[in-house]
Amino acid sequence: MFNQTLINALFVLSVVVIWFMLAYQFVLCLLGWLHGIRSERERQQLEARPLDLPGVSVLIPAHNEAVVLEHTLAAMAALNYPKGRLEVIVINDASTDDTGAIAERWAARDPRLRVVHLSAAERAGGKSAALNRGLRHARFEAIAVYDADNTPEPEALRHLARQLTAHPELGAVIGTFRCANRRRNLLTRLINIEGLSYQWTVQAGRWMLLRICSLPGTNLILRRSVIEAIGGWDTHALTEDAEMSIRIYEAGYQIKLVPYAVTWEQEPERLPTWFRQRTRWARGNNYLVAKHVPRLLSIRPRRLGIELLYALGMYYVCFAAIALSDLLFLLCGLQLAGMTVPGPFWEVWLLALGLFVAEVMLALSHARGEDSLANLFLSALAYFTYCQLWIPVVVKALFDDYILRKARTWAKTERFAVTPPLRACTAPRS
Repeated sequence: MFNQTLINALFVLSVVVIWFMLAYQFVLCLLGWLHGIRSERERQQLEARPLDLPGVSVLIPAHNEAVVLEHTLAAMAALNYPKGRLEVIVINDASTDDTGAIAERWAARDPRLRVVHLSAAERAGGKSAALNRGLRHARFEAIAVYDADNTPEPEALRHLARQLTAHPELGAVIGTFRCANRRRNLLTRLINIEGLSYQWTVQAGRWMLLRICSLPGTNLILRRSVIEAIGGWDTHALTEDAEMSIRIYEAGYQIKLVPYAVTWEQEPERLPTWFRQRTRWARGNNYLVAKHVPRLLSIRPRRLGIELLYALGMYYVCFAAIALSDLLFLLCGLQLAGMTVPGPFWEVWLLALGLFVAEVMLALSHARGEDSLANLFLSALAYFTYCQLWIPVVVKALFDDYILRKARTWAKTERFAVTPPLRACTAPRS
């Protein structure tokens, strides 16, 4: 029914692409492990040096965040930071719930906290517009950003500020995030594995290989002078963090990962919530690629081109290869097609699964309690299930942007009742 030569060629192509991405991820994973070891040594050295920490303005954009905001502001109040050098600004982004009232109540009893109220008309630009507005009210040069569901650990901000002070070549420093509700259900457990793998492989590995990592959108500090020099947050971007990362590097600065600066955040507990959030991310990637890839050959520094190629490869080429391999598997299973390419394909497939699980478990080993037998099983399960879920996400994002040409609007992530983060598991292994 199908051309045999074409089937064989597509099969070989999908295998080559998948294995190339697995191999690249494996290299990043090993480099991420090395970054973890070096970071612990650097932390000890910096803590032994007397550094004058800068004043920090923390921006918290909040739209209808009443379910989680109380815990976030309690965590802000508990931050260990020098007196008189910290202010927290909650940007109440036209909320229709009790977000504004909760923020005002905390501001009444903590002079470090202020509230900026935005009208419905000012909300059009989503998170980016809220951050740009909040920046106008900030007093300090160091600008921290936390999402409204985040509860940073008491030392997190100090760790980030210390790195920014010690390294003038940095335009921004970022910490790591953990899943506070990871034990709620199967989905949150898989998201937890995904998040740790991404941070210790893609973020830490790229920092070691290319001195590149991307802003995560929360648990970070930027230099105000850098933000203003590059024109602030792009209000057209749905993933404002990744887009701003490109412009920070173009301005001649670096972004460094500080893995021991930890915040806890809430992840989607329902599949429809996850799908909407990830679709927004994928559409944000479409915008980033459309805006910056045309300059791929001329962009400076050169390593930014590799970052853009990674964005292009991960969201499009890799997932196309996975979708293609799934389709061929289905066609062969239904006996609508067959492959005549010789080779030990079952062995290759099992080796790919083993390499994927090994990468994930190495990444999980950075956090105590996460490299468990249960997560070993879940990592193998994710290979067949969770990873496949990204295929319809990418397809829908492409369909929305290039077929329907939908307007890019900020879709707020649904929040759930807060469960206390399990802080006992935060310490990285030395």
